[in-house]
Amino acid sequence: MEATILKWHKKSGDPVQMDETVLEIATDKVDSEVPSTVEGIIEETFFQVNDIVPIGTVIAKIKTSSEDHASPSQVGAPDTTYKMHEPVPYAESETSQVVSTVTNSMGRSVVNGNRFYSPLVLNIAASEGVSMTELEKIPGTGSEGRVTKKDILQYVYDKKSGRTALGDTRNDSKPQIVTSDRQSGFSTEAAVEESVSNRGQMSAPTVYSGNVEIVEMDRMRKLIAQHMVNSKHTSPHVTSFSESDVTNLVHWRSRIKNEFEKRENEKITLTPLFIEAVVKCIKKYPWLNSSLDGDKLIVKKDINIGMATALPSGNLIVPVIKNADQLNLVGLTKQVNNLANSARNNKLKPDDTAGGTFTITNVGSFGSIMGTPIINQPQVAILALGAIKKRPVVIETAQGDSIAIRHMMIISMSYDHRIIDGALGATFLNAVAKELENFDANREI
Repeated sequence: MEATILKWHKKSGDPVQMDETVLEIATDKVDSEVPSTVEGIIEETFFQVNDIVPIGTVIAKIKTSSEDHASPSQVGAPDTTYKMHEPVPYAESETSQVVSTVTNSMGRSVVNGNRFYSPLVLNIAASEGVSMTELEKIPGTGSEGRVTKKDILQYVYDKKSGRTALGDTRNDSKPQIVTSDRQSGFSTEAAVEESVSNRGQMSAPTVYSGNVEIVEMDRMRKLIAQHMVNSKHTSPHVTSFSESDVTNLVHWRSRIKNEFEKRENEKITLTPLFIEAVVKCIKKYPWLNSSLDGDKLIVKKDINIGMATALPSGNLIVPVIKNADQLNLVGLTKQVNNLANSARNNKLKPDDTAGGTFTITNVGSFGSIMGTPIINQPQVAILALGAIKKRPVVIETAQGDSIAIRHMMIISMSYDHRIIDGALGATFLNAVAKELENFDANREI
């Protein structure tokens, strides 16, 4: 929905080459460098570092030496098939190119009843004290009657102006909130944005007692917190648990890891083996690979596995392995390693975190034996892998029951109870546990 400007690499008057980085932006998932699609001179920039810019807004103008008048072109992250606002060409006589922020096509929605609300709309409603009851009564001007940012801001403005009656559309009493941005040629909701901003500025500072340290959340942590709250508001979470004997899998990996690395030049961890087992079970129970759209269940044919990855900062990001069901173990291993390394080195691209259909998180990597993860919207389930522990367990042998030391792991899955009932959730989870337990210890690489 929006992007934050992190750093300008160019300022007004600076020359810029084709594909040279103009600035860095931060979206809700990753930081990206924005390159220029033309060669020219940076004529003007319209925003400062740390400004939050709506998608599609013009942020800079590049003067080119082309003789033919060129229409504005866009520069930005991949997946630019959808724009929040259509840019308006400049009226100057010289040839110009427009640099604008863009969005990818994987927009996230939050559903309540039969209506959809984007995280941005919900955040504005929460910060302005707009209840869900009020929100449900706001007429939406978006697709299929959805409430847009403009709708909620208009309602907030009307409410503060004393016009709280929903649906009041009398032109003679409606305040003018749209102003013209003469620099960019755009219409902006300046008055409403200022109203929303001023509310936060007027709040009295909180006083903390005792010996405390105040740590400001960084941008990513704020976004993670927002997504987690939105997920809980969207999906009724249920978590089921199962236990799996992964002894054969652990011994096999220990036996072949050196040969695998020598042959493939890749270190093999347990993660690609876990993903392989999950993919097999998703094929048996496809509803786990779905999302909800109103009262329709959208079952995804592509199996794109997100793997939660911890960053050095302590934050979390979920890169996605696309079409995981089409990859063999070597392919999965390379994808896991590449995405994990890119995440740790801040090299992920926007497309690397888009399109996930099912997520796996390894809570055991930090010593937890089990977890109750929060669903990664708009997916309907997330699987947590606990720490693998050696324990004495009862096993069945040809000679009868006996006690043996086995590698045991607790796996858990949180799922959207609107879609997945306990029977299906438990069946799928136990299928994953059995898939891991029945791993072929004599398998060839």
